[in-house]
Amino acid sequence: MKSYVPDASTLIDGHLTRLVKSGELQGCRIVVPNAVVAQLEQEARLGKDSGFSGLAELRRLKQFSDEGRIKLELVGERVSSGEVATTVSAAVREVTRAQGAVLITSDEVMAEVGRVEGLEVWFLQPVTAETKPKLLEYFRPGVMSVHLKEKVRPMAKVGRPDNMRLEVLDENPLTEAQLREMAHEIIERARQDPEGLVEIERSGATVVQFHEYRIAIARPPFSDGLEITAVRPIVKVSLDDYRLSEKLKERLRKRAEGVLIAGPPGAGKTTFAQALAEFYRAQGKIVKTMESPRDLQVSDEITQYTALEGDMAKTADILLLVRPDYTIYDELRKTSDFQIFADMRLAGVGMVGVVHSTRAIDAVQRLIGRVELGMIPMIVDTVIFIKEGQIKEVYSLSTKVGVPHGMVEADLARPMVEVTDFETGETVYQIYSFGEEVVVMPVKREALRDAQKKAERIRSEIRRLVGGDVEVKMVSDDSAVVIADEDDISKIIGRGGRTVDRLERKLGVRIEVQSREAE
Repeated sequence: MKSYVPDASTLIDGHLTRLVKSGELQGCRIVVPNAVVAQLEQEARLGKDSGFSGLAELRRLKQFSDEGRIKLELVGERVSSGEVATTVSAAVREVTRAQGAVLITSDEVMAEVGRVEGLEVWFLQPVTAETKPKLLEYFRPGVMSVHLKEKVRPMAKVGRPDNMRLEVLDENPLTEAQLREMAHEIIERARQDPEGLVEIERSGATVVQFHEYRIAIARPPFSDGLEITAVRPIVKVSLDDYRLSEKLKERLRKRAEGVLIAGPPGAGKTTFAQALAEFYRAQGKIVKTMESPRDLQVSDEITQYTALEGDMAKTADILLLVRPDYTIYDELRKTSDFQIFADMRLAGVGMVGVVHSTRAIDAVQRLIGRVELGMIPMIVDTVIFIKEGQIKEVYSLSTKVGVPHGMVEADLARPMVEVTDFETGETVYQIYSFGEEVVVMPVKREALRDAQKKAERIRSEIRRLVGGDVEVKMVSDDSAVVIADEDDISKIIGRGGRTVDRLERKLGVRIEVQSREAE
């Protein structure tokens, strides 16, 4: 009876079940090192699907053994959780040697080391199944995303970003067992398929990219129940589909080198980013992407990078050596993302960043405090705001020295970031330092009128409470500086800050109180 020793990769991929069913391993002896069982147990306890997949495979092998189709044995010593990462591979090879068996693995490194050590190795190449995974059967025409959770009816978002509706796909709620089977299948298929990849696997969460589908799996304790969310791009468009003005096309072609694509979730930002990447490629530019997870649908000529060793800064180091003409960074969320974006742009790489924001100006404000104010136009020169799949606003950014809008004294001149409506050339916002605050001042007549109304309301409320005569300057839509006489400051703030807290809650504005004498 020939003996085989599988490693964890073989069990996780589910190869042995197929080989037993096909008859290739019928009547053989499968020897599983206890070190591998310990590895799978540890991963399962951490909430990783790889652990659950491997244990499920062991359960199927046990059933085959009970039926007499194979002989299953567990041998060797178990290892502690702290030793798993460093000793399992060596333990598998040692068991293989001691049993005079064949090492079965789908791990290329394991296969090479086994051969070097003189073992007989059976390396299993990934196998692409022909049937569609059950999860993807929910994606009928028009479905953008599928939302599945245990004890809940399966639902889907149907339509386009500008006309979307939520539909119930089945009146019968899904069970935990059904979802676990779907999760196991999609992860197993992603590991086997050349166009599949497990992007992220952490305690309680797994993210899979399978062909054009991005699939997020969440489980307790991270979530309150097993949940699967699958998304696919409903359309692939070119830049021509957005009916851009020739002026904007010319800017993107020749001048825009620091672009932010902004908009709320589900607005179509990624779709536009894909179109822009293809636009640059068609212009003869070298284009790369930085994504975690990788879900942009782009041509093979565009290389997609993820976080190298879990760190986008390391990815940036490689890209700076490669020196592409343009890099699509999808998406910017954390401070480190903005700093990496800034470093690459200042190094001369054309950058396109995707940013969540509810307004176009919010995308610019997310740079404030993360990079020097005066450097913002050197990092970002164009902001394209997408909503409901359409371009709603385009801003251009530049540096200017002058007297801010609303001020008249020449000695108040200072450097400013000027944000203008790209198509009309009208100044929309001015961004500048005012004391220790950074002011984002609306300049458009309507926005300015709204700011003045807010300032007047704050002034009236303070006058009603403390009777003081104050000056109010709006720093942004939700932040104001109140300038008051020294004697009135304590009244405005109140004992323990209670008065100013009450004002902030009532008015929905953050208030900083400054002394008029300090001015």
